[in-house]
Amino acid sequence: MNLYFRLLLLFWRIRQNRQIADSILSPIDIEYRALPSDCDINMHLTNSRYLAFMDLARTWMTERVGLFAAVMKRRWFPIVNATVITYIRDIKPLQKFTITTKVVGWDHKYFYIEQRFHSKRGLHAIAYVRGVFKRKGGVVSVEEMLEVAGFNGEAPILSPEIMHWKAMLEAKKNSNL
Repeated sequence: MNLYFRLLLLFWRIRQNRQIADSILSPIDIEYRALPSDCDINMHLTNSRYLAFMDLARTWMTERVGLFAAVMKRRWFPIVNATVITYIRDIKPLQKFTITTKVVGWDHKYFYIEQRFHSKRGLHAIAYVRGVFKRKGGVVSVEEMLEVAGFNGEAPILSPEIMHWKAMLEAKKNSNL
């Protein structure tokens, strides 16, 4: 996380937030502007900033779905296990953009999150993140996390893209044995 000033602003925004989304599955938007310091020599948002903005957007999503206070109280912390991102069109200096973050499903261990960068110019990037919450002593189970979130519906069916990605991650893990 290298966006400390924006992180502090996000924590202030979290303290001010009074809106909670309907569900853990609700898409959550947050808007940013690409500052010149976020851009590289090619005059567009640098690759590493996408990942840093994704961290901020997932933190905001955790707040908006009503989990931030519960996570902090329990001293759970998020861990990203894997990320895949596809860049479609660049984000220029001073351009406003929105990141839409959405939990798209889970399996026995991991949550899968989709994050889309978009603006008036269209879609800029789409990423998938696989992660867990940890606590002292181990991983927080998906079931416990869903209980804290107040979710008692059906688990969404993971898309073919996510299933393919999961298979690729498993193959990578097994090839390093």
